[in-house]
Amino acid sequence: MKHVLVAGSTGYLGGYLVRELHERGYRVRALTRNADRLRHLKPYIDEIFVGEITDADTLEGVCRDIDIVISSVGITKQKDRFTYMDVDYGGNRNLLSEAQKERVEQFVYVSVFTAGDDMQELSIVKAKARFAACLKQSGIPYTIVYPNGFFSDMQEYLRMAEKGRAYVFGKGSTRVNPIHGADLASVTVDAMENGTEEIAVGGPDCLTHRDIAAMAFEASDKPANIVSIPMWITTAVLRLLRLCTPVHIYGPIEFFVTVLSRDMIAPAAGTRRLSAFFHDMFLLQREPASPAAVHL
Repeated sequence: MKHVLVAGSTGYLGGYLVRELHERGYRVRALTRNADRLRHLKPYIDEIFVGEITDADTLEGVCRDIDIVISSVGITKQKDRFTYMDVDYGGNRNLLSEAQKERVEQFVYVSVFTAGDDMQELSIVKAKARFAACLKQSGIPYTIVYPNGFFSDMQEYLRMAEKGRAYVFGKGSTRVNPIHGADLASVTVDAMENGTEEIAVGGPDCLTHRDIAAMAFEASDKPANIVSIPMWITTAVLRLLRLCTPVHIYGPIEFFVTVLSRDMIAPAAGTRRLSAFFHDMFLLQREPASPAAVHL
């Protein structure tokens, strides 16, 4: 039985990875800063290792007796003043050092899908690309997954619909094919088992952002009220933020504005639909349940 370490186990994708690995018969060790945040996943986890990804000293032994490392570690919302370089690069680099020390068989890294060379200048992409380069040069067999947006990222449209008004950039005509966490976990473990070095992946449906906003209103059972924001306004605000704020402030906004202003279409996989996810989330909000009972 292979022993797999999952870093990022408390995140949206991490939970699905833990479940997918358990269901396929792997022994799972989960890395976390706070063991309490994994209580709803205890049936699927064999061991918990408490450590801080940005503090190399706390990771000593994390890869001991591990065959495969899977990391979905990365900043989604800036907090604690950490930057992308601190976490997406530095944290994963700390983990890679432990993996090299223990001579693990394989390292799987979940990065981010990009569309266009100019995206390489974004702070988050720079950090992830820098770590990917280290991984490729590490001597450890690797798999790098480049997913498009997650369904969880699309929940912002649901929150806006609940408030009665949703915003799109320009006409909202740019397209994206986000993927459900369970589908992405399956693709990731398949790629790991097949020894695939690099794979880009998105969900089965290509949708405009206006389509997604309309879906959110439908799921919320409210009349659609979609407001267009001229692109020149967002561009001007972003330029101002770059001049006046540190990277941990403007970085997420920079990425958000960029991905909403262009088509982001990755090779399709999976079967789960965003419309069904929105309806499930709406019902969950109306009838709260414990994390152990519901995993969307």
